[in-house]
Amino acid sequence: MTIETDPGSSGYIDAGVDRKITYFSNTYVLGLTVIAGIGGLLFGYDTGVISGALLYIRDEFEAVDQSSFLQETIVSMALVGAMIGAATGGWINDAYGRKKATLLADVIFALGSFVMAAAWNPYIIILGRLFVGLGVGVASVTAPMYIAEAAPSEIRGGLVSTNVLMITTGQFLSYLVNLAFTEVRGTWRWMLGVAAVPAVIQFFLMLLLPESPRWLYMKKRKNDAIVVLSKIYDPYRLEEELDQLSSALDEEHQRKNAISYWDVFRIKEIRLAFLAGAGLQAFQQFTGINTVMYYSPTIVQMAGFRSNQLALLLSLIVALMNAGGTIVGIYLIDHFGRRKLALSSLTGVILSLILLSVSFYLESIGTASIGWLAILGLALYIAFFAPGMGPVPWTVNSEIYPESYRGICGGMSATVNWVSNLIVAQSFLTIAELVGTSVTFLILAAIGVAAFVFVVAFVPETKGLTFEEVEKIWKERAWGSSAHLDPLVQNGSEA
Repeated sequence: MTIETDPGSSGYIDAGVDRKITYFSNTYVLGLTVIAGIGGLLFGYDTGVISGALLYIRDEFEAVDQSSFLQETIVSMALVGAMIGAATGGWINDAYGRKKATLLADVIFALGSFVMAAAWNPYIIILGRLFVGLGVGVASVTAPMYIAEAAPSEIRGGLVSTNVLMITTGQFLSYLVNLAFTEVRGTWRWMLGVAAVPAVIQFFLMLLLPESPRWLYMKKRKNDAIVVLSKIYDPYRLEEELDQLSSALDEEHQRKNAISYWDVFRIKEIRLAFLAGAGLQAFQQFTGINTVMYYSPTIVQMAGFRSNQLALLLSLIVALMNAGGTIVGIYLIDHFGRRKLALSSLTGVILSLILLSVSFYLESIGTASIGWLAILGLALYIAFFAPGMGPVPWTVNSEIYPESYRGICGGMSATVNWVSNLIVAQSFLTIAELVGTSVTFLILAAIGVAAFVFVVAFVPETKGLTFEEVEKIWKERAWGSSAHLDPLVQNGSEA
């Protein structure tokens, strides 16, 4: 039997019709996804806006213009905040729920935006960047988890990838805003301050949305969970979902020890899941995506395009390709699969980084008119990265952890992403000055090869599986095919 959404007014999933669930089957779930995904929009806008604003901050503050370290710190302080936000975000989600975590993230992000817009020296900008980062870090944990827990398993990948589409849309909008304010007095202040608008919008829209049904159920608020789930599933499918939730709750009750961060490393199946999830997050950053997005205007200028406005315009095109590629990824991730999509994406990323390396090498030896070759390399990089290594790490991390550990592991994995992001952002310009841009991109290509090997070795396919089926994969990998007898229940299975 296959499942489809009733085209009638209820919008829930009908278990008796021989059709498949599609991305647009349930407008309630899709609306919830888009509103929750505004957190991704904040994430993306902040990633993109600082690259353009930095050009004008350098013009206003001589100290910034003369110091690569200060430039990198302005960029990277948001990442420090995001690391802290992500590290605490898992606990906040588990203790207070996905909805309250999102509201908190919005308040902190808006506060940081106002501080940056009013800054009178570079150090106040850095303080504002810290606040913004805290909000982004909490949101980066919360949005994928909230969406995944409300999504039918058949389209979970596409819906979680919508959050990544919101990230790339935010990056595109940031470049559009950057370009729009190039001739306005107080250019960079408007660029940074306007970020508060989507945070305020999400705050009020989230007040209208329910808490995650899985979180409600695990907190023994069964009736509240049923109310939310009944808007998503028909009674037949609802009964199946409740049975799965009941099993997960029973397993948690049978666990003798309280959940702790140490369990992630002590319990073998949790450790294997975290290795796969955190590894994907690390490789997403170390293959260079936010090097491209943070510094794309600077890279464009390195390629020979010296005008600030032209650099921003070309970066806008790159950001548009990023958003377009993510739309392709939303379709492919539930049809092609997470693992295959990541491997094909990495293949293209490696080749694109080699092209970038070659183009900057030719520029360094004085070959004329190679600027457009560098732009082509950037565009191809985005075209390959966006459909695969963009959404896959966030999607996989939203679905591979057991119910009781989803917040903790999701937060830890997101922290790995932000730590990796910080390392890349803080070191890119310095490494490029030390060994040259060409060698820097060649290093990223080598990391891409390592990422390919990692995915082959450690990342299973999770397309279309329920949370409980994914959990069984890790038990079988840890203990063999007999592991379905719940080793997790037995006081935590130790390696």
